Amino acid sequence: MTEITSASNELFKNWKNLDTAKGIRKAGEFFLMGEKLIREFSENKELQQKFPVKAELFNEDLRPLKLASDRSTFKLAKGLFKELDFVGTHFNLLLLTLPEIPSYDPATQPQGLELVCPLGDPGNLGAVIRSALAFNASRVVLTEEAAFPFTPKVVKASAGAVLQMPLARGGNLQSENYADIYALDMVGSDIEDFKWPKNMRLLVGEEGSGVKDMKGLMKLKINTGSVESLNATVAASIALYSFRNYTRK
Repeated sequence: MTEITSASNELFKNWKNLDTAKGIRKAGEFFLMGEKLIREFSENKELQQKFPVKAELFNEDLRPLKLASDRSTFKLAKGLFKELDFVGTHFNLLLLTLPEIPSYDPATQPQGLELVCPLGDPGNLGAVIRSALAFNASRVVLTEEAAFPFTPKVVKASAGAVLQMPLARGGNLQSENYADIYALDMVGSDIEDFKWPKNMRLLVGEEGSGVKDMKGLMKLKINTGSVESLNATVAASIALYSFRNYTRK
C-alpha cells in the first residue's frame, strides 16, 4: 500500500483529470464510484475481466476492499481523496481500465433495437443507457455529439448500466447515413399502435441536437395530452418499454 499526502504527487495530479472525457481518454482509465456499484462490481467476475482494476483509493475513514494488488492500493489524505470523489460518494474509489468502444457502421442491418444517441447531457445519457439495458435494447450507438460514457456523471446516472450495455461509436449525426431509422417526435405514428420491427434503429434526441433537421426519418410520437413535450430520457424509456412489450408477444 502507498500513502499519498501531497497534491504535487504525479499520480494524484493525473487522477484529478479523470472527471473529463479528455483526461479519461488520455489516461486510458476511469473511476467507478459509489458503494453499491463497487460492491456489485466486486461480486461480478465477468465485469472484472472486462474492466480490469488498475488501482483502489481510500482514506483513513475507510478500509481497503482489496480489489487491487497491494502495490496498486493507495491511502490518500482526506482532503486529497475528497478532491477525487467527484460525485460525493464518500466511499472507496476504483480505477478501472477504459475499454475500447467499437466503431459503428450505419450501413449494416440493425440487430435488435439499436438506440442511436446524440445526447450531450451526461445525466440524460446515463439514464437512457440504464433504460436501454432494462428494456433489452441490443446496443447504444453514441454519435459524435454524445457525452463520453465513462465520465463519473454518466456512470452514476446509469447506475452502472454503462458497464454492461453494449456500446458503439458512431459519427456525426448530420453526416452519417442511417438507413431505416425511426425517431421520437411530436408528430408521426402513435407508438401505442405501432408494430415494432424486431430489428430497427431508434434515434433519441435532445432539444437543439439537430434531430428535427434530419431527412428520411420515420417518426413516432408519444401521446402526451396537454403536456407539450417530454424529456428525452422519459420519452426514450416509454418507447423502449413499448418495444419490449410488443416484441414479447
